[in-house]
Amino acid sequence: MDLTQWSQLALICVMGAMSPGPSLAVILRNSVSGGRQQGIMTGIGHGLGITFYALFAVAGLATMFKTIPHFFLVAQITGSIYLIWLGSKSILSSLSKEQSKNENEHSQVTGKQGFIEGFLIAFLNPKIAAWLLALFSQFVQAEASFQEQIVLVSTVGGIDTAWYCLVAVLVSSGGLVEGLRRNAKRIDLGMGILLILLAAGMLMRAFKLFG
Repeated sequence: MDLTQWSQLALICVMGAMSPGPSLAVILRNSVSGGRQQGIMTGIGHGLGITFYALFAVAGLATMFKTIPHFFLVAQITGSIYLIWLGSKSILSSLSKEQSKNENEHSQVTGKQGFIEGFLIAFLNPKIAAWLLALFSQFVQAEASFQEQIVLVSTVGGIDTAWYCLVAVLVSSGGLVEGLRRNAKRIDLGMGILLILLAAGMLMRAFKLFG
Protein backbone atom coordinates (compact mmCIF):
# COMPACT_ATOMS: atom_id res chain seq x y z
CA MET A 1 0.00 0.00 0.00
CA ASP A 2 1.43 3.35 -1.02
CA LEU A 3 0.92 6.71 0.69
CA THR A 4 -1.92 7.70 -1.67
CA GLN A 5 -3.90 4.56 -0.90
CA TRP A 6 -3.29 4.94 2.82
CA SER A 7 -4.44 8.57 2.66
CA GLN A 8 -7.65 7.49 0.92
CA LEU A 9 -8.29 4.88 3.59
CA ALA A 10 -7.54 7.30 6.42
CA LEU A 11 -9.83 9.98 4.96
CA ILE A 12 -12.72 7.54 4.63
CA CYS A 13 -12.16 6.34 8.21
CA VAL A 14 -12.13 9.91 9.53
CA MET A 15 -15.33 10.86 7.73
CA GLY A 16 -16.96 7.60 8.74
CA ALA A 17 -16.14 8.23 12.39
CA MET A 18 -17.37 11.84 12.17
CA SER A 19 -20.71 10.82 10.70
CA PRO A 20 -23.37 11.19 13.46
CA GLY A 21 -25.00 7.93 14.47
CA PRO A 22 -25.59 5.52 17.38
CA SER A 23 -21.90 5.39 18.30
CA LEU A 24 -21.64 9.16 18.59
CA ALA A 25 -24.85 9.24 20.63
CA VAL A 26 -23.40 6.77 23.16
CA ILE A 27 -20.11 8.68 23.42
CA LEU A 28 -21.93 11.97 23.98
CA ARG A 29 -24.32 10.51 26.54
CA ASN A 30 -21.56 8.90 28.58
CA SER A 31 -19.32 11.97 28.38
CA VAL A 32 -22.09 14.27 29.56
CA SER A 33 -23.48 12.02 32.29
CA GLY A 34 -20.25 10.43 33.52
CA GLY A 35 -17.60 12.98 32.71
CA ARG A 36 -14.48 13.04 30.55
CA GLN A 37 -12.94 9.82 31.87
CA GLN A 38 -16.07 7.78 31.19
CA GLY A 39 -16.35 9.28 27.72
CA ILE A 40 -12.74 8.41 26.92
CA MET A 41 -13.24 4.86 28.18
CA THR A 42 -16.28 4.55 25.95
CA GLY A 43 -14.21 5.76 23.00
CA ILE A 44 -11.44 3.26 23.74
CA GLY A 45 -13.96 0.43 24.01
CA HIS A 46 -15.53 1.42 20.70
CA GLY A 47 -12.13 1.55 19.03
CA LEU A 48 -11.32 -1.96 20.24
CA GLY A 49 -14.62 -3.22 18.86
CA ILE A 50 -13.77 -1.69 15.49
CA THR A 51 -10.26 -3.16 15.66
CA PHE A 52 -11.71 -6.64 16.26
CA TYR A 53 -13.77 -6.44 13.09
CA ALA A 54 -10.84 -4.95 11.19
CA LEU A 55 -8.65 -7.93 12.16
CA PHE A 56 -11.42 -10.31 11.12
CA ALA A 57 -11.90 -8.55 7.78
CA VAL A 58 -8.20 -8.38 6.88
CA ALA A 59 -7.45 -11.95 7.92
CA GLY A 60 -10.51 -13.28 6.10
CA LEU A 61 -9.76 -11.45 2.89
CA ALA A 62 -6.08 -12.40 2.92
CA THR A 63 -6.99 -16.06 3.37
CA MET A 64 -9.60 -16.00 0.62
CA PHE A 65 -7.22 -14.31 -1.81
CA LYS A 66 -4.71 -17.13 -1.33
CA THR A 67 -7.13 -20.07 -1.45
CA ILE A 68 -9.85 -19.13 -3.95
CA PRO A 69 -8.95 -18.35 -7.59
CA HIS A 70 -10.12 -14.96 -8.84
CA PHE A 71 -11.52 -14.12 -5.39
CA PHE A 72 -9.54 -10.86 -5.40
CA LEU A 73 -11.34 -9.67 -8.53
CA VAL A 74 -14.73 -10.82 -7.29
CA ALA A 75 -14.16 -9.16 -3.90
CA GLN A 76 -13.15 -5.87 -5.49
CA ILE A 77 -16.20 -5.78 -7.75
CA THR A 78 -18.61 -6.85 -5.01
CA GLY A 79 -17.06 -4.47 -2.50
CA SER A 80 -17.17 -1.60 -4.98
CA ILE A 81 -20.87 -2.18 -5.68
CA TYR A 82 -21.61 -2.26 -1.96
CA LEU A 83 -19.64 0.94 -1.37
CA ILE A 84 -21.57 2.64 -4.17
CA TRP A 85 -24.81 1.54 -2.50
CA LEU A 86 -23.61 2.86 0.87
CA GLY A 87 -22.49 6.10 -0.75
CA SER A 88 -25.88 6.53 -2.41
CA LYS A 89 -27.61 5.96 0.92
CA SER A 90 -25.35 8.53 2.56
CA ILE A 91 -26.15 11.11 -0.12
CA LEU A 92 -29.88 10.43 0.19
CA SER A 93 -29.54 10.75 3.97
CA SER A 94 -27.89 14.15 3.54
CA LEU A 95 -30.90 15.28 1.53
CA SER A 96 -33.33 14.13 4.20
CA LYS A 97 -34.70 16.67 6.65
CA GLU A 98 -34.74 14.26 9.60
CA GLN A 99 -32.63 15.25 12.57
CA SER A 100 -31.21 12.79 15.09
CA LYS A 101 -32.49 13.36 18.61
CA ASN A 102 -30.49 10.72 20.40
CA GLU A 103 -27.54 12.92 21.36
CA ASN A 104 -29.30 14.42 24.36
CA GLU A 105 -30.04 11.17 26.19
CA HIS A 106 -28.61 11.12 29.71
CA SER A 107 -27.81 8.28 32.09
CA GLN A 108 -25.28 7.63 34.80
CA VAL A 109 -22.43 5.39 33.73
CA THR A 110 -19.11 4.30 35.25
CA GLY A 111 -15.79 4.04 33.44
CA LYS A 112 -16.06 0.25 33.24
CA GLN A 113 -19.63 0.44 32.00
CA GLY A 114 -18.62 3.08 29.48
CA PHE A 115 -15.85 0.85 28.12
CA ILE A 116 -18.23 -2.11 27.80
CA GLU A 117 -20.93 0.00 26.16
CA GLY A 118 -18.44 1.46 23.70
CA PHE A 119 -17.16 -2.00 22.77
CA LEU A 120 -20.63 -3.51 22.42
CA ILE A 121 -22.06 -0.67 20.31
CA ALA A 122 -19.39 -1.57 17.74
CA PHE A 123 -19.14 -5.33 18.31
CA LEU A 124 -22.89 -5.96 18.11
CA ASN A 125 -23.29 -4.03 14.88
CA PRO A 126 -22.91 -6.50 11.98
CA LYS A 127 -23.04 -3.61 9.53
CA ILE A 128 -19.52 -2.67 10.66
CA ALA A 129 -18.22 -6.08 9.57
CA ALA A 130 -19.86 -5.71 6.16
CA TRP A 131 -18.57 -2.14 5.88
CA LEU A 132 -14.99 -3.12 6.67
CA LEU A 133 -15.05 -6.11 4.34
CA ALA A 134 -16.24 -3.89 1.51
CA LEU A 135 -13.73 -1.15 2.37
CA PHE A 136 -10.74 -3.45 2.79
CA SER A 137 -11.55 -5.25 -0.46
CA GLN A 138 -10.40 -2.04 -2.14
CA PHE A 139 -7.09 -1.86 -0.27
CA VAL A 140 -5.98 -5.37 0.72
CA GLN A 141 -3.85 -6.90 -2.02
CA ALA A 142 -3.50 -10.63 -2.62
CA GLU A 143 0.23 -10.37 -1.87
CA ALA A 144 -0.19 -8.05 1.13
CA SER A 145 2.45 -8.64 3.79
CA PHE A 146 1.71 -9.03 7.50
CA GLN A 147 3.07 -5.54 8.10
CA GLU A 148 0.67 -4.05 5.53
CA GLN A 149 -2.24 -5.85 7.18
CA ILE A 150 -1.22 -4.43 10.56
CA VAL A 151 -1.09 -0.93 9.06
CA LEU A 152 -4.65 -1.34 7.75
CA VAL A 153 -6.00 -2.58 11.07
CA SER A 154 -4.09 0.04 13.07
CA THR A 155 -5.32 2.84 10.82
CA VAL A 156 -8.98 1.91 11.21
CA GLY A 157 -8.84 1.19 14.94
CA GLY A 158 -6.54 4.10 15.74
CA ILE A 159 -8.56 6.73 13.90
CA ASP A 160 -11.82 5.50 15.44
CA THR A 161 -10.38 5.52 18.96
CA ALA A 162 -8.68 8.90 18.55
CA TRP A 163 -11.81 10.56 17.14
CA TYR A 164 -14.18 9.41 19.86
CA CYS A 165 -11.69 10.17 22.63
CA LEU A 166 -11.35 13.67 21.15
CA VAL A 167 -15.14 14.00 21.20
CA ALA A 168 -15.18 12.98 24.85
CA VAL A 169 -12.52 15.57 25.71
CA LEU A 170 -14.18 18.43 23.86
CA VAL A 171 -17.84 17.61 24.43
CA SER A 172 -18.08 19.75 27.57
CA SER A 173 -17.50 22.88 25.50
CA GLY A 174 -20.44 22.07 23.26
CA GLY A 175 -18.76 23.55 20.19
CA LEU A 176 -17.76 20.25 18.63
CA VAL A 177 -21.16 18.68 19.17
CA GLU A 178 -23.04 21.63 17.76
CA GLY A 179 -20.68 21.73 14.80
CA LEU A 180 -21.34 18.07 14.04
CA ARG A 181 -25.07 18.61 14.29
CA ARG A 182 -25.00 21.63 12.02
CA ASN A 183 -22.81 19.91 9.45
CA ALA A 184 -24.26 16.38 9.65
CA LYS A 185 -25.79 16.65 6.18
CA ARG A 186 -22.56 17.98 4.68
CA ILE A 187 -20.59 15.14 6.29
CA ASP A 188 -23.01 12.55 4.91
CA LEU A 189 -22.89 14.15 1.47
CA GLY A 190 -19.08 14.28 1.42
CA MET A 191 -18.82 10.71 2.67
CA GLY A 192 -21.26 9.49 0.03
CA ILE A 193 -19.44 11.22 -2.82
CA LEU A 194 -16.05 9.98 -1.59
CA LEU A 195 -17.24 6.37 -1.37
CA ILE A 196 -18.76 6.44 -4.86
CA LEU A 197 -15.62 7.96 -6.38
CA LEU A 198 -13.39 5.42 -4.67
CA ALA A 199 -15.61 2.50 -5.71
CA ALA A 200 -15.89 3.75 -9.29
CA GLY A 201 -12.11 4.02 -9.58
CA MET A 202 -11.64 0.53 -8.19
CA LEU A 203 -14.27 -0.87 -10.56
CA MET A 204 -12.49 0.66 -13.54
CA ARG A 205 -9.17 -0.87 -12.48
CA ALA A 206 -10.82 -4.25 -11.82
CA PHE A 207 -12.45 -4.34 -15.24
CA LYS A 208 -9.14 -3.41 -16.88
CA LEU A 209 -7.47 -6.35 -15.14
CA PHE A 210 -10.35 -8.62 -16.12
CA GLY A 211 -10.12 -7.47 -19.71
